[in-house]
Amino acid sequence: MFLFAEGGGGHHTPLIVEFINHYFGKPVHQFQITYTEPLWNQYVFSKFGTTAAKAFGPYTVENAIPWYTIMFVIACIITVIVVSLLKGKLSDDDPLPGQLTLEAGYLVIKDMIGSIIGDHGARHFPVVATFGVLILVSNLLGQFPLFMSPTASVNVTFALGISSFVYYNYVGISENGLWGHIKHFAGPKLPALMIPITGLIFMIELISSSIRPFTLGVRLFANMYSDEQVFLQITNLAPPFTHFLVPLVLTGLGVFVALVQAFVFTLLSMIYIGEVSHAPHDHDEHHDEAHGEAAVAHA
Repeated sequence: MFLFAEGGGGHHTPLIVEFINHYFGKPVHQFQITYTEPLWNQYVFSKFGTTAAKAFGPYTVENAIPWYTIMFVIACIITVIVVSLLKGKLSDDDPLPGQLTLEAGYLVIKDMIGSIIGDHGARHFPVVATFGVLILVSNLLGQFPLFMSPTASVNVTFALGISSFVYYNYVGISENGLWGHIKHFAGPKLPALMIPITGLIFMIELISSSIRPFTLGVRLFANMYSDEQVFLQITNLAPPFTHFLVPLVLTGLGVFVALVQAFVFTLLSMIYIGEVSHAPHDHDEHHDEAHGEAAVAHA
């Protein structure tokens, strides 16, 4: 949990964050002061009558590389290592337990993609699996001493939400074209007399889709941050008595929350992809239907 973590609640900075900033913080801080801070002030914050230091907090050598950036990079490295270890030496005749675990996870995600997106959704497996595994490892990272969950920072969760948003819109535009992707916000085709209803549906769907990065990010952040805070507050209720068995129970709860939130984020991303992705024969049917209508109109 937030052991050795410094935050708003008076925790200590993780030792690995202090170590990295001790050796790399000075050049990064100098780069921020020389280049990034003036750019932020000139092109963004000057329009709102404020500064980057007021918005982001003071730039110092100690926080030049934010804790959530370091923790997310560590989560990425751990994810690659864990998958490599589980994969091991692949064998069809005598698979090792790690390979069986990896295959079970693969089948779960593959079946979910098939039932939510469709059989044609297999090409989205790398992106969906990356979301699932990376978020799960990031969530679980906070269960170990000297580490913190990067997903307990809104900066990380918003970045993940935006990544999901960009990907499923890319899929929608690449499969349906820009106009076809925009038209799907209007819902099913209605009679001409119901054009106002179509316009209303379009606006509601457009707004709903636009706030999805925010809702994805806030949902993941709020659950992970609240889990960290619950652990801290309860374990500090009556020290040292609450420092023994209580953390074990809360750690089990934390693992459950980590699993559920990784599943929810991945599931919603698949649902969004399924809304804009269609099997090839669907495109052919739409094309044939449009071609037939055009032929009748021409006749």
